[in-house]
Amino acid sequence: MRNTHIDRYDHVDRAVVAIGNDYPPGELLPDHAHRRAQLLYGATGVMHVVTRDGNWVVPPQRAVWIPAGVTHQVRMLGVSTRSAYIEPGAARADRHACEVVDVSPLLRQLLLEAVDMPADYDRNGRDGALAALLLHEVERAPVLPLHIPLPRDARLAPLCRAFIAAPDARLPPQVWADGLHMSLRTFTRYFRRQTGMAFSEWRQRACVVLALARLAAGEPVTAIALDFGYQSPAAFSTMFRRVLGMPPTEYLRRDPERPA
Repeated sequence: MRNTHIDRYDHVDRAVVAIGNDYPPGELLPDHAHRRAQLLYGATGVMHVVTRDGNWVVPPQRAVWIPAGVTHQVRMLGVSTRSAYIEPGAARADRHACEVVDVSPLLRQLLLEAVDMPADYDRNGRDGALAALLLHEVERAPVLPLHIPLPRDARLAPLCRAFIAAPDARLPPQVWADGLHMSLRTFTRYFRRQTGMAFSEWRQRACVVLALARLAAGEPVTAIALDFGYQSPAAFSTMFRRVLGMPPTEYLRRDPERPA
């Protein structure tokens, strides 16, 4: 089913309901939640998902897992989506937070095929087998480190959001510690308690995640590196490789829609 809304089919007695939608650049889906869990796959473009607990940037050919009942908003940057809406507990039952996941070639093909199935597909036929295999592939999809956790503390959250709006890899933790009237040692413990990450790790993760949207849009590595405060493109690429296991150019070449 294409260019429709899950609310029309949520009642259907099937473990999976698959829907494809196309969104113009910049369209914002405001805060909402689903009764079912959702695997939201972007065949093209970039998605930016926000919840009260963090930000996720989803590059082309990857997906985001959104558990049932989690309120979220999504900004679509020229995205053609394929979504699998999954009954709670049918896959990734132990995952209670959003996650960006890698999409195997098999899972990608299953999602592309699933949107052409009727909502009340034959459980015992080919479509039922496809849906069952899709659930197995969703279950085993590996998580990518593309999450910027946000603290709920009223003092720290505005600082994190300001950094996300204007990332600066040179920002020392002492600046935030001074602003919060804490010693550096106290701030270090406080920051990790609030985000689950060391400040330097969080800063690095935020820079990588925020760079991905610009890289996918075709912006040069040099411009992004300098905007984010890195001394050189090589320094930025080294940091990018440390987080994602490959340099930016190789990461982009993994996208089938992008020429090598």
